Amino acid sequence: MKEKSRSTFSGNIGFVLAAAGSAVGLGNIWRFPYLAAKDGGGLFLLVYLILVLTFGFALLTTEIAIGRKTGQGPLTAYGLINPKGKFIGVLACIVPAIILPYYCTIGGWVLKYFTLFITGSGKNAVADGYFTGFITGQWAPIIFGVVYLLITAAVVIGGVNKGIERFSKVLMPILVVLIFAIGIFSLTLNYKDASGAARSGLEGLKIYVVPDFKGLTMQKLVTVFVDALGQLFYSISVAMGIMVAYGSYVKKESKLMGSINQIEIFDTLVAFLAGLMIIPAVYVFMGRDGMSAGPGLMFISLPKVFNEMGIAGDIVGLIFFMIVAFAAVTSSVSIMEAIVSSLIDRFHWSRRKSAILVTVYGLIAEIIVCLGYNKLYMEVKLPNGTVGQILDIMDYVSNNVLMPIVALATCILIGWIVSPKVIIDEVTRGGSKFTRKGLYIIMVKFIAPAFLLILLLQALGIVTF
Repeated sequence: MKEKSRSTFSGNIGFVLAAAGSAVGLGNIWRFPYLAAKDGGGLFLLVYLILVLTFGFALLTTEIAIGRKTGQGPLTAYGLINPKGKFIGVLACIVPAIILPYYCTIGGWVLKYFTLFITGSGKNAVADGYFTGFITGQWAPIIFGVVYLLITAAVVIGGVNKGIERFSKVLMPILVVLIFAIGIFSLTLNYKDASGAARSGLEGLKIYVVPDFKGLTMQKLVTVFVDALGQLFYSISVAMGIMVAYGSYVKKESKLMGSINQIEIFDTLVAFLAGLMIIPAVYVFMGRDGMSAGPGLMFISLPKVFNEMGIAGDIVGLIFFMIVAFAAVTSSVSIMEAIVSSLIDRFHWSRRKSAILVTVYGLIAEIIVCLGYNKLYMEVKLPNGTVGQILDIMDYVSNNVLMPIVALATCILIGWIVSPKVIIDEVTRGGSKFTRKGLYIIMVKFIAPAFLLILLLQALGIVTF
């Protein structure tokens, strides 16, 4: 059954909060702080900020404008811009389909740790091997992952206004306040280890925000650049169909440039605050060696930090995993919505039917991902030199290969086949100003494609730094 009319966000605030909610996910909470600590603190922040205002701005503007101009989800939107872009729409829909199952698996891990702290059992997470024991278990990871997926599906089934927008309007302000509060608390921490060495949260802040140019080489600078560029995909939710889908729900009279600027500011602020929340605390209790990538930071290092805080650690741990759960759900909702909106537009199915079908697919695929840590365990060497199993393979294919391809193809489509004027005309609809028009044209035609090609070649192991 075809929907009578396409839903829209009630206004700019609803759109900005939903888009920011998509951007503020697990990538910002655990990956951004780790990269900042690894890549020289303030040096990484500086490079990242420059890329947000240039590279990120170009991709974000392009996808949102494509969505609003066509009024379609990613699967069909690109083909409406130009028939040569149909394959981009297919790839842009495949990306969230790959991401959804493993994102919900990790979301299930977050729910597990949230239940630990809310039941007063947070100290269990400190035990050696606890995290590994949990994810390699047969049933617990599946159950928590399924619960997480069903929460995500419930919001998407609720629709654009009553589901996604209402959910984002409530959670995003709470999220920002909680992250800010924990960040300030981290700065007040002080600790003296067994050797008598004293460390403070303010020292951790210095590591985070002050650029470290000591021993800086061209190779290190390139590494920081590539890391920051890769982080942008996580941070602003581009190249996975999400912003095209959300853009399709924006009213024609809304001023896009103002909304895009607000999304950039909101996302960058939350990413910075996530680092403020995590880096000083980890430094105080674990030193520089405490920072580790991905799940190791969130599920191994931080529980140890909370344990060192004593009674306060139970409260802080509970709030932290509540924050992570909120951030994760707002992102997984957008990932599922990108797929659901595509099915609605392509096959004219109802939202409920589309969402249920995606949920069933998600359940099956999520179980397979969970089993990848026990019954289906394997070790595969990936082109970028890492070794992983099912979740890692899916993450590599979606984030390291398909997303750069989607973004590169989009830039070529708009910059060289269709013309940037198509996007500029959509952004300036109704007399709205395009304050960075010159920058946009240069980025989408020349600089962004070059950056993306480098990123793709590096991910494929063809180019190394």
